[in-house]
Amino acid sequence: MAHDTTDAQPDLSAIDGLVAEPTAAAGDPQTPGPPAPSVTRAVPPKCPTRTRLYRDGELLDEGFPAEQLSERLRDDPHAVAWLDLYDPDQQDLQIVVDEFGLHPLSVEDAITSHQRAKVDRYRTHLFANMYAVSVDAAAMTITAGEIAVFITARALVTVRKDDFDIDTLIARWDLNADLVDAGNQVSALVYGLIDVVVDGHYHAVEQLDDAVDELQTHLFEAQTDVDVRRRAYELGASLAALRRVVAPMQEVVSRLNRADSHLRDDVLSPYYQDVYDHALRTVESVDAARDRVDRIADTQLNEQAAELNEITKRLAAWAAIIAVPTAVTGFYGQNVPYPGFGRTGGFIASCTIMLGLGALLYWYLRRNRWL
Repeated sequence: MAHDTTDAQPDLSAIDGLVAEPTAAAGDPQTPGPPAPSVTRAVPPKCPTRTRLYRDGELLDEGFPAEQLSERLRDDPHAVAWLDLYDPDQQDLQIVVDEFGLHPLSVEDAITSHQRAKVDRYRTHLFANMYAVSVDAAAMTITAGEIAVFITARALVTVRKDDFDIDTLIARWDLNADLVDAGNQVSALVYGLIDVVVDGHYHAVEQLDDAVDELQTHLFEAQTDVDVRRRAYELGASLAALRRVVAPMQEVVSRLNRADSHLRDDVLSPYYQDVYDHALRTVESVDAARDRVDRIADTQLNEQAAELNEITKRLAAWAAIIAVPTAVTGFYGQNVPYPGFGRTGGFIASCTIMLGLGALLYWYLRRNRWL
């Protein structure tokens, strides 16, 4: 379900738009007057959480309780935070709603499974949905893990509905700490997330492409345990499922890096463009692999048809050869006298005719490659 308020601007300042202004977050630099008191509920979320606090690219703290997020942001106006919720329910998400004033439609999308990959813009935040993928090496099937993302001026909130290697994402952030320091801190965190997701997409394509290469080697093997047609169907289905996940990522990255997005940053913009190029290349690689699978399936069907035609030709040739002695023995089986009837010479003559005509027909069919 898409709720794209495209007419609204993504700037977090008060502007005209389609969505009413939610309550400003505690510690939000755009809140006039002194920092607002915490509105975070005292009851912590029941779902597993991960937290981090940054300032100017430096990791200040991590692993603190999610219910302390409001105080951390209020105490340090220059800090930004990351909060991860794994498989939360409506009550677990309430801490985020209270803290950042999230629009109810975006919260609904976050807890509803099987949303398409997209970016929705609201007055005070962006909402994005995307899928991280992994490949079962044995069955070559795709597993997609859905990730909902809330992006505010001072925080990145990830909502994982399925298992996702969050440690890889954290390692990527630590590796790119200089980007967090040099540019928009939240935008740098978002860049790290989409970079990990798109890299996972491309790695999945490479694995499936290697499987297509292996399948191609079995195509013309006379004796093989591989069911080429079934394997081609399975790979085609996996590639189709992967394309449904990776194709929308081009639009997701493009919209996050739009000129009117609050994530737009001169330092980070080239990095977003690089991720966009990777997403585009991933889609092209998926399409190329699907074309190869289609060609393998078509070639295998044509090979089977050619083999069937060859078998039919051989059967017809042997039927013709067998027809010769059948005709000769039928002639000599008449119940009327004929030359050589009842004599040894007649038997020899009939055998000679059968063998001679059979050999002649075999030679003719062999010369024309029917045998």
